[in-house]
Amino acid sequence: MPKIDVYDVDGKKVKSMDLKEEVFGIKPNEAVVHSVLINYLANQRQGTQNTKTRSEVRGGGRKPWRQKGTGRARQGSIRAPQWIKGGIALGPKPCSYKYRVNKKEKALAIKSLLSSKVLENALVVVDKFDFVEIKTKQVVSAIKNLKVEGKTLIMIPEKDEKVQKSARNIENVRTISVSTINVFDLLKYKNLIVTVDTVKKLEEVYA
Repeated sequence: MPKIDVYDVDGKKVKSMDLKEEVFGIKPNEAVVHSVLINYLANQRQGTQNTKTRSEVRGGGRKPWRQKGTGRARQGSIRAPQWIKGGIALGPKPCSYKYRVNKKEKALAIKSLLSSKVLENALVVVDKFDFVEIKTKQVVSAIKNLKVEGKTLIMIPEKDEKVQKSARNIENVRTISVSTINVFDLLKYKNLIVTVDTVKKLEEVYA
């Protein structure tokens, strides 16, 4: 069972806690992580790109010249794809790129990335973020005290405006809650800062 130190926002060690093996101590499955990441990125695509075909562009109602006798190639419309301002042949149309991934696969991908953070010593546990007001300085100070460098993801147990708004203007720092956890953010951000309550909630959901 993995064991990890718990710090306060001043960077002082408060205690140690055990992490559940089935959530933070599994062997990371890279294939499943990759599969779930591709699904996440596909589901973010809007699919709103659109081009007009020859039947949708304006004009071209009549035949530009007679079929025979002019010496020119026969043409049925000045809005055919080969004409300037003509329609687009085989262009993109609005569509959905969304598809589903098995819930167990999603859970395994999340647990694989959480376990990776533990193996890479990139998981930092804080006792709590007890902010009285919204101030960016508080989060900057906490990150500095915890000696965390590089892109950092802060995960809180549930929505908390004081923490989220205090951190939103800091470069390379993002705040999410357990309900909005995803593989993209876990991969993009090198460090993961969580509270004790966040750990308990993750273990409750994924154990």
